[in-house]
Amino acid sequence: MIFLRRLLQLSVLVSHIGWWGVASSPTDEGALRAGQGEHGEPGHHEPHKDSYSTFASEFLESRYLSDDGYPFPTAPPVDPFAKIKVTDCGVTKGCIRYGKPGCDAETCDYFLSYRRIGTDVEYEMSADTDGWVAVGFSSDKKMGGDDVMGCVHDDNGRVRIHHFYNVGQWAKEIKRNPARDEEGIFENNRVTCRFKRPLYVPREETLVDLHLSWYYLFAWGPAIQGSITRHDIDSPPVSDRMISIYKYEDIFMPSTAYQTFNSPLCLLLIVALTFYLLMGTP
Repeated sequence: MIFLRRLLQLSVLVSHIGWWGVASSPTDEGALRAGQGEHGEPGHHEPHKDSYSTFASEFLESRYLSDDGYPFPTAPPVDPFAKIKVTDCGVTKGCIRYGKPGCDAETCDYFLSYRRIGTDVEYEMSADTDGWVAVGFSSDKKMGGDDVMGCVHDDNGRVRIHHFYNVGQWAKEIKRNPARDEEGIFENNRVTCRFKRPLYVPREETLVDLHLSWYYLFAWGPAIQGSITRHDIDSPPVSDRMISIYKYEDIFMPSTAYQTFNSPLCLLLIVALTFYLLMGTP
């Protein structure tokens, strides 16, 4: 009886020693059996799974599967470009539209919006072109010596935001670019972009403070290999008054095709012709 009790204690001790790693583990024994035969000859590899590998595989599978059992994407999806809302014009942002009466960000020849977000100003631009669209900040309504932000469609299909400075009648790109949170898209033969720029900046020749009022210059045109060329029209539109970033307006500027009957001289000629037709020839 004593012999059996000691034999039982001895078996328990051996089992504890094996558990703490002095004896070979089942994994090691399985690997040995899989790699060698009984006398050291190469053996046959048999599939083997210990409890840890089973737990790890189940953990990884649960970690990278959604609730529906589908794998999660390796990277978060990129949000598509949010369309420009014109219903906010004059309410929560200012807008300038150039083109056909009643046009919006997708149908105007040129569209620009602006709004303050904290210490930044967010701009949205769109134009009927496959090249570039830009806005310039001027003190005299004339091109030359102006701070310009442009969105350029390159040969890879991307739309990038660039900073320019007008030297006479041509734009020089400036390496210091104040734009951030850039977005851009080329779709339906339109270049559209959105970006933010600090409201206050150290005053430089090529960079203006947006908290001041400026005349806005609007331009767009073709691009060659991601570089801008001459604008589409000979006399790009200019705001008729200085634009304040603190005043949200919805300004419409008719394009040349819709300015004919708005000209005072044209109206005078129409009145004269009507009078002539009513009176008849002598």
